Amino acid sequence: MSSQATSAAGGASYASAGVDIEAGDRAVELMKEWVKKTRRPEVLGGIGGFAGLFDASALKRYERPLLASATDGVGTKVDIARRLGVYDTIGHDLVAMVMDDIVVCGAEPLFMTDYICVGKVHPERVAAIVKGIAEGCVLAGCALVGGETAEHPGLLGEDDFDVAGAGTGVVEADRLLGPERIRTGDAVIAMASSGLHSNGYSLVRHVLFDRAGMNLETRVEELGRTLGEELLEPTRIYSLDCLALTRTTEVHAFSHITGGGLAANLARVVPDGLHAVVDRSTWAPGAVFDLVGTAGQVERLELEKTLNMGVGMMAVVPADSVDAALTTLADRGLDAWVAGEITERGDRTEGAELTGDYAS
Repeated sequence: MSSQATSAAGGASYASAGVDIEAGDRAVELMKEWVKKTRRPEVLGGIGGFAGLFDASALKRYERPLLASATDGVGTKVDIARRLGVYDTIGHDLVAMVMDDIVVCGAEPLFMTDYICVGKVHPERVAAIVKGIAEGCVLAGCALVGGETAEHPGLLGEDDFDVAGAGTGVVEADRLLGPERIRTGDAVIAMASSGLHSNGYSLVRHVLFDRAGMNLETRVEELGRTLGEELLEPTRIYSLDCLALTRTTEVHAFSHITGGGLAANLARVVPDGLHAVVDRSTWAPGAVFDLVGTAGQVERLELEKTLNMGVGMMAVVPADSVDAALTTLADRGLDAWVAGEITERGDRTEGAELTGDYAS
C-alpha cells in the first residue's frame, strides 16, 4: 500500500509522529535573507544544498596555511531565551563561543555551520535564531555556509531548543600564536566582557531562580534593567578586535575567558616555567557578578572558577607593545587595560593566578 493510502486510511505518517516538514521548509525560506548577509567572496552556491562550499583557492596567498576549527554551544543560556520568548540574540552568542576560540591562535574566521534542535519547528523562531547567527557571523567576519534544523518530538518539549555550531579559520604557520611565543615580562591585557556571556548559567539560574526566588521580569536597580534583559545580553565577539591587534602590534597569545574562569583559561596559554599574575584591583566586575555572588552566598573563588568576572578575552603582548595595543582597542570602542604580567613560575604549580582585591 502506498504511503498516501496509508495516511488516508488513518495509518502512521511523519507528521503524525510530530515532524512537520512543511514548517521546516518555511523556516528555510525565512532564514535565507539573513544567511545572504554573511556571504564572503569565497562562498559558492546558496542555502539549501547538502554541503556548504568554500573556494579554498583563496588560501593560495598563504605560504603555509593552517586551518583552525572549533565547535561549541551556548549551554543553558537557551533556557533564558525560551522563557523570555526572545530568539534573535542566542545565535549571536553561538558565533562568539565558536569564533572567539578560533581567533585565539591568530586565525581569521572563514566560515561556520550551525545545528538547531527543536521539539517543534516554529518557522519564525528558527528564523530568528538564524538571524542572530548571521548577525554574529558579520561581526566575526565569517560566512554562514550551512546548517541543520532537526525536529525531535517526544524528546524535547514543543518550545524547547538547543543550538550548536562549528567554525573554521586560517592562520599563516609562522604567525601562529600560543605559549611558545610568551616571554617573561610580557604584559597581560584584559578586554571587558559584555556581561556573563554564555558560561555559568547553570549556577546563575540555580542561585537567582531557585535560591533567591527572582524572576526574569524583576527589575534590578543595580543592573538598571530587568534580570531577563541582563541575562540575555549577547556575548561580545572579539574576533575582529583580536585580528586588528595582530595587524597593528606584536601579540604573543590570546585567551578566551569561558567555562573555567579567568585563571584557568589564561593558564592554558602560559608555557611551562612561566606564570601569569593578574591583579584584581585593575578592574571592577559588573553588578551582575556581585548579584550572583551575594544572592547565592557564592565564595569568590567559586565565582572566579565559573564566571568571567568582567573579562571576556585577554591578550599577552610584549611590554613595548602595550601602548599600541590599548590604542587599537580604544579606537575600536573596546574597554581594555593592563591587568597583569608574565613572571617566572618558581615553585608555583599553577600557570596563572589572581591577586589583590577588585576595585570598588
